[in-house]
Amino acid sequence: MKINLKSGIDKLLFGMKQKDVIADYGKPSKEYKDEDDNLILVYNTLKMRLTFYQDEEFKLGYIVASSPNLELFGNKIIGKKIADVKKDLAKSSIIKFTQEEFDTFENYFNEENWIIFQTEFDEVVKFEIGAIINQKDEFDWKFGKK
Repeated sequence: MKINLKSGIDKLLFGMKQKDVIADYGKPSKEYKDEDDNLILVYNTLKMRLTFYQDEEFKLGYIVASSPNLELFGNKIIGKKIADVKKDLAKSSIIKFTQEEFDTFENYFNEENWIIFQTEFDEVVKFEIGAIINQKDEFDWKFGKK
C-alpha cells in the first residue's frame, strides 16, 4: 500500500466521507466514536484506523497504519530500522524530525508532511499521517480535487 504524502494511503484520500471509504474497502471491522465525537473506522485486514473529524463534516483527516505492506517512495517501512527509513527519506529531502520518547516507544514526527513514525526497539512499528493544514489555517482536503 503506497503512502501518498500530504494526501493519504493507497486509495484513501483526506476529505473522503465514510461512504466513500466503504465503497472502496467494504465494511470496517469496527466502528466507534472517540472522546471528541470523531468517527473511527478500523480495518483489521488492512491494519488501519481511520479518523473522520466531527467538526469537519466527518471528513477523513487522520490515518494510523501498521501493515507490513506500507511503502513510502517504494520502500517498505514497517519492521525497518528507523535509521534506514530516515536515510531513505533524506534522498527525498525529508530530514527534519521532532523526536519524543514514551517508555520503549519513540515517535519521529515530520511536521511538513504531518507524518509520524512510531518505533519500538529502533524498528518502525506504526505509521501515522494526517491531513495538511494550509496557509489559510484550513485543512487541505484532497478528495474531489481535480
